[in-house]
Parts: sequence; structure tokens; C-alpha cells
Amino acid sequence: MRQFVIDRKNQREANVNATSFPDISDISKIAHFPIPQPVIPEPVDGKRKRYRTIWISDIHLGTKGCNADLLIDFLDSTDSDTMYLVGDIIDGWRLKKKFYWPDEHNDIVWRILKRAKRGTRIVYIPGNHDEMLRPFSGMNFGGVEIARAAFHKTADGKRLMVLHGDEFDAVMLAHRWLAFVGDALYEMLMILSRQVNIIRRWMGLPYWSLSKVAKHKVKNAVEFIGKYEETVAKAAAQRGVDGVVCGHIHTAEHRMFGDIEYWNDGDWVEGCNALVEHFDGRLEILHWPDEIAKRETAKSEKEAAA
Repeated sequence: MRQFVIDRKNQREANVNATSFPDISDISKIAHFPIPQPVIPEPVDGKRKRYRTIWISDIHLGTKGCNADLLIDFLDSTDSDTMYLVGDIIDGWRLKKKFYWPDEHNDIVWRILKRAKRGTRIVYIPGNHDEMLRPFSGMNFGGVEIARAAFHKTADGKRLMVLHGDEFDAVMLAHRWLAFVGDALYEMLMILSRQVNIIRRWMGLPYWSLSKVAKHKVKNAVEFIGKYEETVAKAAAQRGVDGVVCGHIHTAEHRMFGDIEYWNDGDWVEGCNALVEHFDGRLEILHWPDEIAKRETAKSEKEAAA
């Protein structure tokens, strides 16, 4: 994991030094600026594991909590026929308070748009943090479809409802002001989590989420997650589908509620998870720090055997 962080840092520095930025003294020329290449370039070997479908959500671009390097590595290592962006991709709440948009966040947008250009179907379902995009539902921007919700049919015939999930959050519905207070407290916890992970990277240890551990330890948080999952599954049953895929609560999970499959694709702030569909219709939750650790272990073993 430590080597992964060092490699990413070297990539950024090399690409920034080689980049020439356009002159912005004449603002009238802004429409003619060339699209910048990513600071972290795509790998040239093109080795990607292909899936039928990928679901990711709660990236929170525009915040320091976004684990951009891990997500960029995920995007560079995978491909799919369809990709669902299941809400809170951009954190409009945070950007309204303070603008924060590093080059790595541009790199993520660039990679998603390039996937669309290569032929991947991209469906963007805005959440509560990027709700400013909901009025554009039904429109297509650069190959990215904006939708309020979607229905997905797996390779083995299951019908899944796909939505962000804030529609079933009692706090969001009844006490919106409390959601903003909670967001501020959550940001404080994430600042502490980032400091912990700086020390862990220095020690060569893998990524670890303080807030994720806290949620599983605090009784009220556990009860909230349980009620949320049950409510979402009940809504799926009422719509006559076989299951539901959502995000919102930053907790990757698979549970059965009667005949209804509940899937949460996690987030890229705490858990760094994605939900994928294999070509036989089987669904799987990936925890990307674990996938990187497996890859580095295999690489070390191969080098040792050579």
C-alpha cells in the first residue's frame, strides 16, 4: 500500500511538470481551451478486469474526504458494459461553503467521460449532495444519462431497482436542517480519519476508516442503518422487483429481506467499495484497498520467484 501511494505521487509530479497550462488572461478564449490531459495518466498496458455492470456512489468530489487516488486506480483497473453512478458523485453542499477541486478530481471526471466515449453506458442518478442535477433528469451530457432512478436486468434475469436512497432517509425527509448539522459533524470525523491515515501510510499500513468503525460500534448508528435497509427493501417489494441497489449511507452491504435482495454499493470516502456484476449475473462487493493489497502481494511473490 505504501508503494502504491509513492507511485501515485511520482506520477502526479511528473505529469504536472510536463504540463503547459493555457493563458487565461483573455477570458473570451475560454471556450477554445483544449481539454487538459489527466495529471495521473491512464496506464498504457490496458490490463483491466471486465464486468458486465459496475455501481459506484458517494464519491463526494469537491471534498478532501474523497479518496481520489484509490478511485482512479479502480477506474484504471476495471471496465464494464454499463456503469451506474448512484448519487453524491459531486458534493454540492460542501462546494457551496468552500471551493475545493484538486486535479485528481478532474482526473476522475475525465476517466468517466472517456468511458462513455469508448462505448460504456453511463447512468448518473443524483443524490442529495448533488441534487442540483436532478432537474436535468432525462437529459444526456457527453454520453452520461441523467436519471432520477433506473431499473437494471441482470444476466440471470433478476430485475433491480437502482436509486440513491435519500428518499428513504427519515432525517432528510423530516428534519433537513439536522442533515446539514450531521454533515458538519461527519466532516470533523473525516478530518480526524485523514490524519490517522497519513500516519498509517507513513508506516506502510493499508487504508483504514475511522468513521466506518465508529458507525458499527455506535448503537444508534447501527439501528438507523438497519431501519434504512429494511425501508428500502420494502419499497423495492412494492414495486415488484427482485432487488434494489442504492448508496447514501456509506455502508456496503448485501442482505435478504424475504425474497428481496438489498445491495448497497458503499462509498469512496470511508469504505472505498464498488458493486460489480459478473457476466453470469452474479453480484459482488469489492473493497478496493483489499484488492490493491492482493495485487501487490501477488506482484511481490512473482518478483521473489523470478
